[in-house]
Amino acid sequence: MTPRKLYNTCIFFVITQFAVASHDYNILSFGAVPDGKTLNTKAIQAAINLAHKEGGGRVIIPAGRFLSGSIVLRSNVELHLLKQAVLLGSVNPDDYLKMNRWKALVMADSANNISISGKGVLDGQGAQLALTIDSLFYAGKIDSSDYELNEKRPTCHLRPQIIEFLNCNNIRVTGVTIKNAACWVQTYELCRNLIIDNIKVESDAYWNNDGIDISNCKNVQITHSSINSSDDGICLKSYCKNPKIESEYCDSIYISDCTVRSSASAIKLGTPSCGGFKNITIENIKIFDTFRSAIALELVDDGVMENIMINNITAKNTGNAIFIRLGDRRKQEPVGQIKNITIKNVKVKVPFERADYAYEIRGPELPYFHNIFPSSITGIPEQPIENIHLENIEIIYPGGGNPAYANMPLWRLKDVPEMKDKYPEFSMFGELPAWGMYVRHVKGLTLKNIKIKIEKRDYRPALVFDDVKNLSIESLKIEGDKKKELIIFNSVEELKIIK
Repeated sequence: MTPRKLYNTCIFFVITQFAVASHDYNILSFGAVPDGKTLNTKAIQAAINLAHKEGGGRVIIPAGRFLSGSIVLRSNVELHLLKQAVLLGSVNPDDYLKMNRWKALVMADSANNISISGKGVLDGQGAQLALTIDSLFYAGKIDSSDYELNEKRPTCHLRPQIIEFLNCNNIRVTGVTIKNAACWVQTYELCRNLIIDNIKVESDAYWNNDGIDISNCKNVQITHSSINSSDDGICLKSYCKNPKIESEYCDSIYISDCTVRSSASAIKLGTPSCGGFKNITIENIKIFDTFRSAIALELVDDGVMENIMINNITAKNTGNAIFIRLGDRRKQEPVGQIKNITIKNVKVKVPFERADYAYEIRGPELPYFHNIFPSSITGIPEQPIENIHLENIEIIYPGGGNPAYANMPLWRLKDVPEMKDKYPEFSMFGELPAWGMYVRHVKGLTLKNIKIKIEKRDYRPALVFDDVKNLSIESLKIEGDKKKELIIFNSVEELKIIK
């Protein structure tokens, strides 16, 4: 079944289920007060509970500002926010429940046929909430084990998200604006048949504001949405609570027609990757002002990443174009696998200065000097990345690489660290010996119709291939670099070049 046919089937199934329940339950009838001050948790929860008890329906949040702590959605209930309605998260951490790993404003566990819809806003008041929690540490009310001393902030599980759904089936989140989280904005874990459509995320409020996190979910569609986040934009994760359960991985996911701005990476698979990612299609994505990678594919926790299609991506003012990394962070057998990845029709413009300087929360500065980082595809010596196809790719770099600032000459290729057990990031190796693309430990790589351009001179060659087998290059253009040695092949076997 093709991705589009698969998701059309899922959409029909979810909508059919929701057609059963149509009765409205206005929270004003349960005593809710729209003054932005009165805590309405009990009133909203009473409306949800009654709708669930009576077979399902819509819980209406009308125009006004309704302050609330954690509310729990139940099966066959739709939380519907009318225009000018604001569900306002409490800034008192005692008003939040912990259902799974973390706390959240809107929660669900093992519910079926649930929805958040409408033209209203879910506002977590994340900065004020997080700073309130932060003050508790200095007042001696939070143990040091719950505080990230190096980063000087409370750990993630103390800072509430706005949405967290666990082990739910048939979910729709449509139309709403979700803003100002204290931690991740929204998480969906071990869920099936999930539709996220036409939402807006505005969360540059505090650290770790991932826009959308999908963990070990199946049959997911994310479309026509706008994401502005002070961490990863749209991120697929694969936690393994029970490694013996083979079904715990992301599968059959379709992401399209979205706009993303991130203080980390715009589209990311990883970092947690115990189960892995299979049958993922991502297309028609516009990216801007993003600190790290436009596309980051990271598998470092023994899982499998395979059958990934990424198509039609444009990224302006983005710190890195493509980062594909296989590692072995858990140091367990068997080592993970990345294979059968296609990335095509991609245009990226990399700036000389940092890309997110204009935002409230910016990505962390690196503790060492470096020139502009190239795109990179890196496996590990005992496990190469397999079967990567890059086609119709255009990347424009600023250049300016100066060996007196940071230097990795070609005679020191062996000194590029492996770092196979470290956190994956495009900057992880330090200064790299290429300005355009660095490839190491790969088996089966096709580059077709690739154009890389540099605006100012750089001391490094354009591309470096180190320990690469079965490499095919067809129609490669390198512009702006006048050096004689533009491409370096080291330990390359089965090389095919078609001009």
